Amino acid sequence: MSSVLDFELKHPNNPGRAVLLFHGMTGSPFEMKKYAKHLFQNGYDVYGYCLPGHGDHPQDIYSVSWQDWISFSEEKYTALRSKYDDFFLGGLCLGAVIALNLAQNHKDITGLIGLSTTLYLDGWTIPWYYNSMIGIALHTILRYYYTFPEREPYGIKNEIIRRKMSSLMKKNTVAMDNYPMSCIYELLKLSEVTRKNIDKVDLPVLLIHSVEDDLTSDKSAKFVYDNISSVQKEMILLDNSYHLVIYDNEKELVFNKSVEFLNSLSKEEQLQEVSG
Repeated sequence: MSSVLDFELKHPNNPGRAVLLFHGMTGSPFEMKKYAKHLFQNGYDVYGYCLPGHGDHPQDIYSVSWQDWISFSEEKYTALRSKYDDFFLGGLCLGAVIALNLAQNHKDITGLIGLSTTLYLDGWTIPWYYNSMIGIALHTILRYYYTFPEREPYGIKNEIIRRKMSSLMKKNTVAMDNYPMSCIYELLKLSEVTRKNIDKVDLPVLLIHSVEDDLTSDKSAKFVYDNISSVQKEMILLDNSYHLVIYDNEKELVFNKSVEFLNSLSKEEQLQEVSG
């Protein structure tokens, strides 16, 4: 089922290279749009779709499972892959975990960008009582009744951008203003499955993570970097951003490093260099 928040940024003539992006937990493709436009302006077709349980009908998130997210990602990947010579995956938060999981089962992915990869919920805004109640709430029916409210700093260190994001979230047009415990449960199950098979990832990977991430510490990025089988891998740690690195103080660095990574692997880019 399509969403009004989905986007497909395609050039008139197939450029031979594309990026499939996955958004974050309780977010929507809208949060990836500026990042996607930058990749598009640099010669890539870019696709972003609303994950099951997200977007148009927020109540659907209470019935979604991590298997639904994986089935959805497989469907989109299968529909798009054969149209391009070079095909990349990218994701933010939950989306980065989905991309990593997908890469464990497909060897024809050109490269992967993980932004604020969320394998653990251990950021500095996670409440002190989280660990004590998680075993009860997550593994019982209580997970369908409890929500963890989204609150300051909303994943953004820059105060001006934070106020704008807060206003959008209150309108409930681009993201939910809370994290349902049932959704957190599914994220953690997916993260567990992904961690167990992380050594199956053997494609070029770029990881970008903030050392001050308020939702997930850089433990997640470091775990991926240390355990994937990839020969070509890079981890960039930011020191002036929070979770939403594509909106925060170092967004230009994130945008530019992403294009640099994609171009280094793109056959089209390499052909232009040779002909030049």
